[in-house]
Amino acid sequence: MKKLHIVALVAIAVVIALLISQLGSFSTYETVASAKAKMGKTVTVIAKLDKQTVKYDPIRNPNYLTFQVEDTLGNKMNVAYYFEKPTDMEKSERIVLKGKMDQNGVFQIKEQSGILLKCPSKYKDNPNAIKESLSAKAVL
Repeated sequence: MKKLHIVALVAIAVVIALLISQLGSFSTYETVASAKAKMGKTVTVIAKLDKQTVKYDPIRNPNYLTFQVEDTLGNKMNVAYYFEKPTDMEKSERIVLKGKMDQNGVFQIKEQSGILLKCPSKYKDNPNAIKESLSAKAVL
C-alpha cells in the first residue's frame, strides 16, 4: 500500500470518528407525552405558555418560576424553572424548553439557557409591513 492510501484511510477514519462523536449532540423536539415517557433524560419540548398559570414571586424567591405549557397535541405539563423570569415571557408565542421530567410529573429546568422564547412577529398584525419594509430597503 502506498503512503498516500494510508494517509487517506486515516483521514477518513478521523472524519468518521468526528461525525459519530457529534451524533449525540443532535436533539429532536419531543411532545409532552414523549417527555414524560423519557423521565430523567434531558429533552427539548416546544409548547405554548398558559399565561394564567405563571407564578413568580421575586421577593420570596427570585430564582424560582413555575408555569404550565401545552403542546400542539393538547397535552399539558407543569414546568419549574430555577432562574429569574425571562423578560416579556408572556408575549411569546411558543417556548422551547430544555430539561428533565421528574417523578412528580414536573418538567425541571436547571440550566439558565433552558428556556428560549419565540417572540411574536412584528409583521403579524400588519400584512403590508413586509411590502413597506422591502420597499424601504430598495430605496436605500
